[in-house]
Amino acid sequence: MSSGGLELPPGDSGHEGSSADAPPGAVSLARPMDMGSQIGPELDWGADAWSEVRTRAQRAGRAYIWLNLVEQRLRAVVAAVLRPIYEPVHGDDWVVAAAGPAGQEWVQRAVAVREVSRRKGYLLDPADDNVLSFLTLPQLRELMVQHWPCFEPYFDDRRDVELALDELEVTRNVVSRNRALSETVLAQAERASSRLLDILGAGSDVPSARRLRVDAVEDLVGDRYADVVAVHPDRVRLLRQFPAEDIFGGARRLDAIGIGLNLLVQNFSGRRLVRLAESGCRVRLLFLNPASSAVKRRERELGLKRGELSRSVEMNILHMRRVRAKLRDPGAFEIQVFDETPRFTAYLVDGDGSDGIAVVQSYLRRTRGMEAPVLVLRGGGRVVKAGETGESGLFATYREEFEAAWVDSRPVS
Repeated sequence: MSSGGLELPPGDSGHEGSSADAPPGAVSLARPMDMGSQIGPELDWGADAWSEVRTRAQRAGRAYIWLNLVEQRLRAVVAAVLRPIYEPVHGDDWVVAAAGPAGQEWVQRAVAVREVSRRKGYLLDPADDNVLSFLTLPQLRELMVQHWPCFEPYFDDRRDVELALDELEVTRNVVSRNRALSETVLAQAERASSRLLDILGAGSDVPSARRLRVDAVEDLVGDRYADVVAVHPDRVRLLRQFPAEDIFGGARRLDAIGIGLNLLVQNFSGRRLVRLAESGCRVRLLFLNPASSAVKRRERELGLKRGELSRSVEMNILHMRRVRAKLRDPGAFEIQVFDETPRFTAYLVDGDGSDGIAVVQSYLRRTRGMEAPVLVLRGGGRVVKAGETGESGLFATYREEFEAAWVDSRPVS
């Protein structure tokens, strides 16, 4: 035996982990076992389980964005109202003073968390180096309720604020504890958040929001998709979520191009069109000429009887002519036809301003217009990044296409 230490006996040659190449006195480590072999049916996640988890995560992420926006807005409102009252006397401790004895426990907890964050370097933004940034949504609500006389001049109804916050509290508890969020609760939270942001004076600065509400997710990541704010598999599902009255009602300008313009003609009554035009809306409708060879080619593509599509387009044009005949100013309601191969149908509402929207469908070879995918575009509402121009979206592209086709078209008497 060596005087330098203890020499271990060689292991049994049949023992797991032994090696014939190991030098005398070396300790052999057992090879790691294949962990995959240990996962039984009770630990395995199949495709259905992963799909469910992804769905839950997507809903929770969407809800978190809404909750985050509401919390930031409420924090700004509380600071704007209470800070001028308490800061002149209490300085940086104005939040502690505003919380008072009733909120002593939770405000001191926020102070402690802030101090820990300072020491450990968790505060990455100097703007968050204050107690207010560490208050949760219920605590911000408590400050608002305690000092309601201070907030009352800015809001019509305290009950509306509290009801919206009550609805959000359910979602906040689910998201913060990583529990399953149902589609119903998510929809309720989005409605409550949108309503609360409006009450708190954080309505969208996008003019077209009066017709097409800006979504929180769109507002944050919409620049990834140009100015496309919605995609629908077909026109039926478009109208289910975005009825014709919401699209065309209250328009001051309406430009439309397509084969038969059924979305407008069949879903927006002639009486409503007359009222719209009499209220000052200028209308330009561009139909495919029902006598053109392009109509015949389209009939063959769709497998329609000869003359079936051309008669349908002709009836739509006649209907619009009757609408025009009822107007005091027929010049404000123009109808023209084009003879080129139709490539898309587009309805541009208020396309000459910053509050425009557009509904666009491409013509597919063997798919009727009712069944074709639909894009909804927002004009003038996208935040423009440095170095970009405001005309970078699809809205401007389709507007230019319409104007070019209009110049080359012929009027209908």
